[in-house]
Amino acid sequence: MTLETSIEFLKGIGPERAKFIKNVLGITTVEDFLTFYPLRYIDKSKIYKIGDLRAEPEAEIQLKGKISDIQEVAYGKGQKRLTAKFRDDTGTLDLVWFRYSKWMKEQIPLNLPIFIFGKINEFNGIFSMAHPEIEVDEKKALSGTLLPIYPGSEKLSKRGLNNKFFQTVLAEITRNLPNLVEENLSDSLMKKLKLIGRIPSLYNIHFPKDLHHFEHAEKRVKFEEAFFFQLGYGLKKQHHKTSAVGNPFPKVGDHFNNFYKHCIPFELTNAQKRVLKEIRTDMKKPIQMNRLLQGDVGSGKTMVALLSMLIALDNGFQSCMMAPTEILAQQHFASVQELLENTEIKVRLLTGSTKTSERKIIHEKLLSGELSILIGTHAVLEDIVQFKNLGLAIIDEQHRFGVAQRARLWAKNKIPPHILVMTATPIPRTLAMSFYSDLDVSVIDELPVGRKPIITAHRREKDRLTIFRFAKEEIEKGRQIYFVYPLIEESETLDYKNLLENFDHILEFYEGYNVTMLHGRMKPAEKEAAMQYFASGKAHIMVATTVIEVGVNVPNASVMIIESAERFGLSQLHQLRGRVGRGAEQSYCILVTSDKLSSDSRTRMKTMVDTNDGFKISEVDMQLRGPGDILGTQQSGIVDFKKLNLVTDGNIIKVAKASVEHLLKNDPNLEHPENFQLRTYYAKQYKGKNKWSRIS
Repeated sequence: MTLETSIEFLKGIGPERAKFIKNVLGITTVEDFLTFYPLRYIDKSKIYKIGDLRAEPEAEIQLKGKISDIQEVAYGKGQKRLTAKFRDDTGTLDLVWFRYSKWMKEQIPLNLPIFIFGKINEFNGIFSMAHPEIEVDEKKALSGTLLPIYPGSEKLSKRGLNNKFFQTVLAEITRNLPNLVEENLSDSLMKKLKLIGRIPSLYNIHFPKDLHHFEHAEKRVKFEEAFFFQLGYGLKKQHHKTSAVGNPFPKVGDHFNNFYKHCIPFELTNAQKRVLKEIRTDMKKPIQMNRLLQGDVGSGKTMVALLSMLIALDNGFQSCMMAPTEILAQQHFASVQELLENTEIKVRLLTGSTKTSERKIIHEKLLSGELSILIGTHAVLEDIVQFKNLGLAIIDEQHRFGVAQRARLWAKNKIPPHILVMTATPIPRTLAMSFYSDLDVSVIDELPVGRKPIITAHRREKDRLTIFRFAKEEIEKGRQIYFVYPLIEESETLDYKNLLENFDHILEFYEGYNVTMLHGRMKPAEKEAAMQYFASGKAHIMVATTVIEVGVNVPNASVMIIESAERFGLSQLHQLRGRVGRGAEQSYCILVTSDKLSSDSRTRMKTMVDTNDGFKISEVDMQLRGPGDILGTQQSGIVDFKKLNLVTDGNIIKVAKASVEHLLKNDPNLEHPENFQLRTYYAKQYKGKNKWSRIS
């Protein structure tokens, strides 16, 4: 037997069962089975009494006693079940087998001391156990081990693939562990972190002697997953820094200095200055920068991006910024154009809506080098869009772009441009440490001076009149209001507030005030007109869908009312809330929900009310949704760990990351003798998967 051995050759499986297991569980080899870890464990050293069962109904427990009175009972149309009585010195329990064979009936030990294990059910005060596991060997049952419970389903059970089956198969595999696996971590690393060896960890993750042994096994297995995942990214990052040639930007010249001294309308925060220094340090080197810029809504990422583009310009290079939506691209363009108003720097916007005549001018000016900064959407990726000398590429909300799309942008210069990836959706720390380990990460964790924290309140349907009156009072103060709805029109299947129906109600209540509408079905020109009407201050109220989630900047808007707020995820609620609080006045976000809320919805509302910190919100969001959803569909499956949990195992991930950084700093090619086992294992496991790795 080896790790590569097909499971069909394992005792009790065979070709048919192997095919079925592959289809249901995806397990094909001995190694797959070895990493098919238990969901949980039950302490088999504990024995319950039938007389005490009322304290723990619906539980999986172990009992000691004798079976008697076995008989077949007819039910339904020609069906039979097997029943028996199980007794101990405190009472009687019914046993039942709905699907059984003559062989099974003959194997049931009658009137002998045995142990049974299974799930307890109660009906009319009578307790029963269906399909109990039976153990005659008293020593084995009382060995003090924790019983592993493996993932199962009715589909598996019908084929006899129950928990007992998985225990039997894995018992055979773990007996052969010394011949199957070798240590893959160095002695010094295990000693430093107090980790047990690989063989005892794999044995005790399946059949722990006690809780102490299980905890050490789980720690080792989780660390190993985190460590080799981090090692892959560490080698990629290391390879990038030694092979990814980039254009050095050695100087900061007149464009940057004049803008910094005369055009910035506010003092940069310390966080912005720190991040700008990190970017500046990267771009000085003849190595392609590959940096992630995280910043909460309103933290000033666009200003950092513009200053970075000015450094590129001072060194004779063009820049481009790509956003996922036209609205966001237009917003970036408007902001940058306004900031550069008193300079001679040329900036243009390229989207799907750009007219052919305008496109032609943009293409010509890019090729001639006359156009310094291009801001756009996916339209920037078209082959016809060519630069004279692209030196910096900035991608906003990068998780909305696929890898192939981004690669097309990198290819627009012979020497790849420096890369700055931006996101306004704060990424949970554990996720950033894992998924973005190949990027250098910068965080803007301060809001501009003078910004007041947004006051968030959760209200119900019954509070609607009070909410409307409050909004009217804010309008009387000269402020503007957002009403946001999850749907454009009424849905037959979803009982949520919709924009079109409630638009008339708002017009009626706010008679005499100017109200505009914005939603996804409107034509680009209509959207632009509606936004300009609101941004200019002519409209007091904007009634919109989530199309305003990003890219709308109206400092005078101080109130956002989100209808059917339970319909939105935490990240989306936080993004929507970020559309207010962009001026000096106190701003408010009111979350309106129905009276009946699920537990997750209550958690989301409470989180929004309790904090404005996007990073704290992202942690709760990951706990509710899982890491896959946070990363988005472009990154699905990237964090499919068998044991490591990105939500709860932040400390292990942090230690693994630090261990990898220390390892590669001292032994970048894993050539030291003490790392021979690690190198061999990594090359075998990941060869061909990580193209950047030079380890072989």
